[in-house]
Amino acid sequence: RTYNDLNQYPVFPWVLTNYETKELDLSQPSNYRDLSKPIGALNPSRRAYFEERYSTWEHESIPPFHYGTHYSTSAFVYNWMIRVEPFTTMFLALQGGKFDYPNRLFTSVALSWKNCQRDTSDVKELIPEFYFLPEMFVNANRYRLGLNEDGKPIGDVDLPPWANSPEEFVRINRMALESEFVSCQLHQWIDLVFGYKQRGPEAVRATNVFYYLTYENNVELDSVQDKVMREAIENQIRNFGQTPSQLLMEPHPPRSSAMHLSPMMFSSIPDDVCMTMKFLSNSPIVHISANTYPQLSNPSVVTVTMHQQFAVNRWNSGYAAVAQSPSYAETPQNQAANLPLSMDSVLSQTNNSTNQNHMLRRHLGDNFSQNLRIRSNCFVTTVDSKFLIACGFWDNSFRVFSTETAKIVQIIFGHYGVVTCLSRSECNITSDCYIASGSADCTVLLWHWNARTQTIVGEGEVPTPRATLTGHEQPVSSVVISAELGLVVSGSYSEYSATKNRSFREN
Repeated sequence: RTYNDLNQYPVFPWVLTNYETKELDLSQPSNYRDLSKPIGALNPSRRAYFEERYSTWEHESIPPFHYGTHYSTSAFVYNWMIRVEPFTTMFLALQGGKFDYPNRLFTSVALSWKNCQRDTSDVKELIPEFYFLPEMFVNANRYRLGLNEDGKPIGDVDLPPWANSPEEFVRINRMALESEFVSCQLHQWIDLVFGYKQRGPEAVRATNVFYYLTYENNVELDSVQDKVMREAIENQIRNFGQTPSQLLMEPHPPRSSAMHLSPMMFSSIPDDVCMTMKFLSNSPIVHISANTYPQLSNPSVVTVTMHQQFAVNRWNSGYAAVAQSPSYAETPQNQAANLPLSMDSVLSQTNNSTNQNHMLRRHLGDNFSQNLRIRSNCFVTTVDSKFLIACGFWDNSFRVFSTETAKIVQIIFGHYGVVTCLSRSECNITSDCYIASGSADCTVLLWHWNARTQTIVGEGEVPTPRATLTGHEQPVSSVVISAELGLVVSGSYSEYSATKNRSFREN
């Protein structure tokens, strides 16, 4: 893209979605746009409309498309920059010496964002000036731009309530653009505009197909003999948007970042959520075990992240749900007393000098196989939350960790492939239970957990499996066990789902 051609003007993404509140918290993911989707597909109902248009399109010479308009045209640049010369003069030349209808001018940031979410003919992205030029929001030359629907003259651009001035708006917008939330997903927007999702099947899947004349090399003008048709095509290309040259045929590599984003992060918190706990690691939670029996000495919720860090978060047995959020008049102590969870005290300590040692007390090590994707069923906890059992290690073992120190209590061998999943049978606080382990060697092994010794035991000193279950022809991907029913149910990786039921009896 180039500043020398308004038809190929540089394009920047909308990065914020909140233009209505008086305060803007840049640490909240829900205030940011999901950059993995084109601007026209952010609204689910509008996305459905565009996808229906594409799937039902029938024309002999025009290929199907999602969007008949574009995210960047010379007219859009004029409109964004209408208050700044030489764009004002260029805009007037385009409009025959007059400004456009007032309701079509750029008058409000919030309104422009809303139109990009609800109007099927508006899929505009931004221009770089939104992030460095506060003068574009000020009618310094006192142009008579007309009257708005309320009969008031249009002057400066209406800014969001959280910006007291154009300079403040640009500063906050720039901070959002350079935030970790945007940096760690910007590669996905590049894929849509410049990369492999710009054309072809990937563009169809991403709801990202524009009118065919906006793409480079899609029409050979020299072959068009009809002068009227050729002029029409040239005007279409010149005035209705040009998609950038496709620079990448493979996904753009993401920036190295500790932050991982999920689609749910861009949604506002539902009303029925009573608490949100944010861990410092910014790593996705892949496993949760809730052991909240009031009889336990330490009722807790154990969490494990993708980066193998676990936390033992204490459960508040006296918690009582309230019909509405606690009042701001209440003291922080009172509010904390009525929260269901308190963060693991080891992780909540923020003393930098000892922080690394604290993290080691909650880390499972780096011996996990790189060939296995860590999932929820790679972990189980004992009913009292004192021990965490983890699988997925490169040496084909699974291991028992103390949740107090993160030290290895036991290393269990028995499989000839990487252990891929674990499950624990139902039990009460004092009873023994069974542990089932599935592996890439296509077998399931059944183990006995002794509640008195708090270890996995066998017939001798070395832990041995109580049963070996076979029948799978592919690596086992999931397993569940019911001691009451005497059943182990397992599934494996294959073209068709394979479920193997095996019965066992307690000795």
